[in-house]
Amino acid sequence: MHPLLISAYTASSCLGRGLEPLREAMLAGRSTLKPCDFETVSLPTWIGEVEGIDDQRLPASLARFDCRNNRLAQLGLLQDGFADTVREAMSRYGADRIGVFLGTSTSGILETELAYRRRAPDTGALPAGFNYAGTHNTFSLADFVQHWFGLKGPAAVVSSACSSSAKVFASAARMIASGLIDAALVGGVDSLCLTTLYGFNSLELTSSQACRPFDRARDGISIGEGAAFAMVEPAPASIPRDAILLLGYGESNDAYHMSSPHPEGRGARQAMDAALARSGLAARDIDYINLHGTATPSNDAAEGNAVKGLFGDATPCSSTKGATGHTLGAAGGIEAVIAALAIRNGFIPAGVGTTDPEEGLDYVLTTRRQAVRHVLSNSFGFGGTNCSLILGSPA
Repeated sequence: MHPLLISAYTASSCLGRGLEPLREAMLAGRSTLKPCDFETVSLPTWIGEVEGIDDQRLPASLARFDCRNNRLAQLGLLQDGFADTVREAMSRYGADRIGVFLGTSTSGILETELAYRRRAPDTGALPAGFNYAGTHNTFSLADFVQHWFGLKGPAAVVSSACSSSAKVFASAARMIASGLIDAALVGGVDSLCLTTLYGFNSLELTSSQACRPFDRARDGISIGEGAAFAMVEPAPASIPRDAILLLGYGESNDAYHMSSPHPEGRGARQAMDAALARSGLAARDIDYINLHGTATPSNDAAEGNAVKGLFGDATPCSSTKGATGHTLGAAGGIEAVIAALAIRNGFIPAGVGTTDPEEGLDYVLTTRRQAVRHVLSNSFGFGGTNCSLILGSPA
């Protein structure tokens, strides 16, 4: 594929707002996961919460979109000058030539959960002010972002669980290659809610302590929330040496089980193979693998098998979910931003929380300062949906 320029990017998570706190936390190997104190939830688990989401006030004209997820989206858009970059792109390409492709898992479902508490006692009717389309519907996220900027190009939301906001990079690449758009705003937003916390707990997938990806004693995930955005556009003929490029993507499906990966990581291997083939790179060209690394016993085992089969034990790798929590539909976007930071700043982030990693991988326990040119970032979701991205710097 022709490389795409990632001309701007930003991410907000429990580590803080924007790139700088994320970069500092990655360099320091720091986590801000905490015991769950969200809303009325009473579970022995840990979460990654973004501070100040409910202090966000949406413009009056966009009040129909008011929910935790869209407030988090606005908080994310306001960081690192990202909104200014989008507006500059609008003046350059036109509002109808920029696509919006975003990932989420549950969108603003918290708004529905709160509305159910206020149902009419006699009829069971939901409150009159409840707006399903503007809040709970998964398309609400892209609809909100499009209206927030006044963009008029194609817009879509991918909701394929934890691969969602990695797959949108592939959607954007295809739309740009087809000539339907000139640029795309991509990323993902996912926020804490009762559905995911109780849901993952009922599946016995949450840990009672901060998660420990790829640790021999790992026992489950820590759910987080976050927002990540990037602008992608065709790379110019003359590319700055410090540019960040999307070099390849690969998608697959295990076709194995609704909530468990193929034990040998068959679909994960196919996604990584496809990303390498599309980028024209070989496994030996990858300097760092940002693992999906959820910290559940079966997911990490399957991914480990796939990575060992393709890369052996020679490529440094880690999961950054021990620092951010598993931000579900936003994870792919946040980890693409971490990949960009690793390339731009020359480091391989530590797998925070892990002390006794599984054998057979070069699993990084302490952040390394070294040149990084190519990063492969994995995002795998329920239903066996897999996506691998390759980001890199110019030759």
